[in-house]
Amino acid sequence: MRRVAISLSALALAATLGAPAAAQEQVLNLYSARHYQTDEALYANFTKATGIRINRVEADDAGIIARLRSEGAASPADVILLVDAARLWRAEQEGLFQPVRSAVLEQRIPANLRSEDKGEGSAWFGFSTRARVIVYNKIKVKRADVDTYEELADPKNKGKVCTRSGSHPYNLSLIGALMEHLGPEKTEEWAKGVVANMARDPKGGDTDQIRAVASGECAVALSNSYYYARLMRSKKPEDRAVVEKTGVVFPNQQSWGTHVNVAGGAVARHAKNREAAIKFLEYLASDEAQVYFANGNNEYPAVPTVKVPNPALDSMGEFKTELIPISVVGANTAKVQQMLDRVGFK
Repeated sequence: MRRVAISLSALALAATLGAPAAAQEQVLNLYSARHYQTDEALYANFTKATGIRINRVEADDAGIIARLRSEGAASPADVILLVDAARLWRAEQEGLFQPVRSAVLEQRIPANLRSEDKGEGSAWFGFSTRARVIVYNKIKVKRADVDTYEELADPKNKGKVCTRSGSHPYNLSLIGALMEHLGPEKTEEWAKGVVANMARDPKGGDTDQIRAVASGECAVALSNSYYYARLMRSKKPEDRAVVEKTGVVFPNQQSWGTHVNVAGGAVARHAKNREAAIKFLEYLASDEAQVYFANGNNEYPAVPTVKVPNPALDSMGEFKTELIPISVVGANTAKVQQMLDRVGFK
């Protein structure tokens, strides 16, 4: 597990966001599962605007959650950034976050992209979204045969599907959403159909699935949109060749819309700098920060009015998204895992 602490600024300026100059340097301790180059400017701009210096610890989601558990009340963490709704939900259930009441966040972040408000505010907020798209081989598959999630389980696609592990949070979240749309019984039937249609056992990550579709190892796969956007923006000839051989579909445009997941943030349960932590989350919802936050990983901003200047995302086009609460999706994942075990979706 990679853990790097980085001080982003040594400046202690009077805040242009309205906070008075502090007699003592203010510090915000951030535990982040994000590690994108554009985040450096994101954090540096926050420091310039507020005088609050950021100390960052990086790890993956699982590592951050494990660290918070082991540190308990002694944890120095003020803000947590994770990259999946199921993981955010799980951390909330373990009591690792504290609820936040913020007019700025409640106005800027749509209700379906934050945790349920149980009277004290939301425990976490999504700050960018990514779509769970279907990638297909242009020669082997007709686009119309894979334009819904349901069709991945249709016998017409037998021997054509490849995917990463069903137990990966990205798939758990997708199937958790399908439970809301189809109900548990039909979702289990769907999962059985997907297993029956697999070209090979699940393995690798989303980029591996896209490459397998291009090579002909399989003909259709699930992927988060940003993996495909990365290949589209790549200057490597082998990546350009993958994009030329494949197409991408935003599924279920004629029904409930494409499933979206979030990268999001929360105030840590034992935050020593709560006021600064909330200010930082509010900053992440600003127009400027939304562009940095989303574009760093070729994602979409959570704030609906913000547009990201990203040529790959632009070329993929606009699409209709599902509107079910992302917190409900996270809550379904335990049931989803049990279902996947029953049907043999490894």
